Order: sequence, then structure tokens, then C-alpha cells
Amino acid sequence: MTPNVRTIRSVPLRLADAPSRLEVRGEVYLSRPVFQALNAAREEAGEALFANPRNAAAGSLRLLDSRITAARKLSAFLYSVARWEGDGEPRTQSEGLSALAALGFPVSAQHERVEDAAAIETFLETWRTRRHALDFDTDGVVIKVDSLADQKRLGQTAKAPRWALAYKFPPEEALTKVTAIVVQVGRTGTLTPVAEFEPVLLAGSTVRRATLHNYEDLAKKDVRVGDTVAVEKGGDVIPKVTRVLLERRPDGAPAFTMPVTCPACDGPVSREEGAVAFRCTNPACPAKVLSAFSHFVGRKAMDVEGLGDERLDQLLRAGLLTDVASLYDLDAAQLAPLPRWGDKSAALVLDEIARSKDAGLARLLFALGIRQVGEKTARLLARRFLSLEALEGANLDELQSVPEIGPETAREIQSWFASEPNRALLAKLRAAGIRMTEAAGARPGEGPLAGRTYVLTGTLGRFTRDSAAAAIETLGGKVSGSVSKKTTAVIAGEEAGSKLEKAKALGVTVLTEDDFERLLAEAAGE
Repeated sequence: MTPNVRTIRSVPLRLADAPSRLEVRGEVYLSRPVFQALNAAREEAGEALFANPRNAAAGSLRLLDSRITAARKLSAFLYSVARWEGDGEPRTQSEGLSALAALGFPVSAQHERVEDAAAIETFLETWRTRRHALDFDTDGVVIKVDSLADQKRLGQTAKAPRWALAYKFPPEEALTKVTAIVVQVGRTGTLTPVAEFEPVLLAGSTVRRATLHNYEDLAKKDVRVGDTVAVEKGGDVIPKVTRVLLERRPDGAPAFTMPVTCPACDGPVSREEGAVAFRCTNPACPAKVLSAFSHFVGRKAMDVEGLGDERLDQLLRAGLLTDVASLYDLDAAQLAPLPRWGDKSAALVLDEIARSKDAGLARLLFALGIRQVGEKTARLLARRFLSLEALEGANLDELQSVPEIGPETAREIQSWFASEPNRALLAKLRAAGIRMTEAAGARPGEGPLAGRTYVLTGTLGRFTRDSAAAAIETLGGKVSGSVSKKTTAVIAGEEAGSKLEKAKALGVTVLTEDDFERLLAEAAGE
């Protein structure tokens, strides 16, 4: 991601008179005019449009080719100093912003230091309407204590600092007319109704559609073609239909009914008894296939960067992909000649695909899209069985012996592995060299930390929250989100909040990051 940040013109590549060590925090965004120009160019080229500036900015930062990122014309604002080692360290939030601006960093001009609650209310009221004159979208204001010493004293909870408050503007509402209700098909075949309506300006951008989530939600709101509806943006980002103006409904407008065949492949649609979702049952449905590929290469699954939906659809239409295993058959001669690819993009994507072969069993299980098997369940299964072969042969009792896996999930897992097409897919993945084992570690209830429960709080310097939890679980321990008398120890990083206070009140052991590293080393026998 660093090469992509370097393409943001407002971010300086070199600093003059900077402290010996400086860590800053900020946000990358796409201005509204740039976003509109980008979508106009994509529409002219016949490419899929971005849903909103936030998604477009996030996707642009993850691109493998920094030349494409540079063309997206991203912008950034820096909003805080996380670490300053050297002379001139700021003592307040406002001093920090001034120092960042003096170093050449982009800092929002819309901040203001105020003295009392009345001034805060005036600021909020001013920006409630004035925000629409900005060239970027915003859904609120963050109010912070200015003194950094006071910030440190106030600390934070597990989810948020006590010295800052996010104020969200009330969502804006616009009225528009529904022109159509279409049905989209997801990875598992779920049919989702989507309302298309006359374009309307809402929270700074033009919206044309909004998901109705599922048939029950649609039926409850009773949205019909021709209806006048109220639309707002959740968090000023995701459009949603909030209500129907029944008094404006045209005479004879028919109620919407879900299709009996899949709109993407014309295959059969079924609805399990007691279930909310309608599903396409055709395994070859192109909409399901594209969504399954997108899930497989996702960041929490096999983590293949450079393969977004647009490129995956391109590869599917070119006949280069048949199932997820066929990703590992791609070569440069196939990819480089494709429109908007070239030798460099092809090489980068192929490197990513090759790297994903060693993602491990937990990621693979999540990537396969087994119903009821989310990220956490995949991790638990991988730790319990350690190999795909062992998991394939597990009976219902063995599956249910895994913490948090009940009868329904166990049946879904067993059913997935019993499917002949799925077994054929696994055979192809094995032949491609995909690692189907998990790194050796303790199974649930076993290992040097078995029977111990740990709670993580605050920010650790040498571990992410996920890596710290994984280290504990690998040695047989359990990670909990709350502190109780049964907690073995709380591992506290910087700015630890209420969990640390509760641990002290209950007399629970508190470990620093250094203590934690020693614990891991001793448990691993190092």
C-alpha cells in the first residue's frame, strides 16, 4: 500500500526539519468532482461504476498497479500525531495539526478550537448544511479534547477513546419514484430485491437504487413499481428506502412477487421451510460463480490482491476461469494481452495467486464458502483437525465437539464434503499445490495454555489484535472479549480502557506486552 500512498500528490515524499521519529494518522478520500469524472470515464468505457467515493478510494489504495492508483487522483487529510520523538513535540491536538501543516502535510481547514459547549453547538449547526459545499462527502463531526495530556488521562474503552465524540448529522431524506424492482443473485444463490428509482441528489451524490434486503423486508414495506418512496443514506453512504408514501401510489400498482426462476440463469429457485431467503439452486449460475470467485480471493479468504469483480468478470467472460481451482492454471500469456492488463499487471496478479497457495487451512475453509462456516468457525475447525483430510473424514459428533459448532453447522459441513462436485474441486486444488494443513498448534482443550482465558485491551506495539489472539489460541488458550473473575489475565497495551479498570477491580492479573511475550516464549518452551 505504501507505493500507492506515494501517488497522492498532497502527501509530501520528503520532510524538512522533521523529528527523528514521526507517526501520523489520517484518511485517504476521493473528492466528489474526481469521483464523478472517474465514473463518467468508466461508463464511457463500458466498465462497472463505483458505488460511492468511499468504496472507490478504498479499492484504489489496494490496487497492485500504483500507476492506476495515481490516475485516480486520491486526496488525503492528516488528523493526528500518533508518535513524535524529538524537539517541538505538540502538547495539544490543535498544536499537532499546526505542526503537521508546517511539515507540509495536508490538514483539513475545517477544524476549529472552541472553549465551551455552546460554541460546539454553533459549529455543529453551521456544518449541518455547510458541509454540502465541500468537495468531499462527510456524515459528521469529531469533537476532541484538545490537551494531549488530558486525552491520556481520560484513556479509552475497548471500542473508542473517552476523549473524543463522533457526532453524526441526521440523515437527509429525499423523495423519488420507483421505476423498477430488480433481483440480484449472491454467492450462495440468495436472491436480493433492489429498488431502482428516478435519480435523486442525496447527501451530496446522485443515487439511483437501494437494496430491499430480502423479500420479507420488501413485503413489510410493500414497495411497488410506481410508488413514491422516501430514501436516505445510512451513515451518509448506503442508500435505503425508509417508507412508502401510500397516498401517492398509482391505481392498480401490483404487489411485487419474487421470481420462480433465477434472473441470472433461469434456473430453479427454492425457499427452505422457515427460511427468509429465496435461492437459485443452479450451481453453474453465472452470478453465483462471480460472487464465489470474489469471496474466494477476498482479503479474509485467500487474499489475492488485484482481482476485483471487474477483472474476475473479464476472466470469466474470456473463458479463462471455470471454477476457483482454475485460478491456479492462469499464465502470463493468457493475461497480458487482455484489455487493461499488460505484462506488469499480469506478473503481479500471478505472484499474488502463487502466494495464496500457502494461505493455510483456516483461510481455505472460509474461502470455499461452506454455509454456516464463517471466518471464526473456519479457524476453529483448522485448529481442531489440522488437515483437510482429517476434517473430510469427521463424523457429526466429532464436528460438534468443536467449540461453538452446533448440529446445523455440523450437518452443513458434512453435506458440503459429501458433494461430488465439491470433492472434485478439492482434488483440483490439491493438484494445484494448495496447502491444506494448518500450522501445528494446540487443539482446543490441549496445549500449555489450555484452560486459561485471556482478554486483550488497548494497542499493542508488536502485535495486532488478531496476531496476539492467534498466538494464544495456537498454544491452547482462549481469548475472550470481556473480563470476569474467571479471566486468567488481561493483556494491556497503550490506552487500555474499561477492561483494564475492571481487571484491577476484580484482582485479575494484568500483563504488559513484555510480560505477554515472555508468557508465549515460556509456553512454547523457548
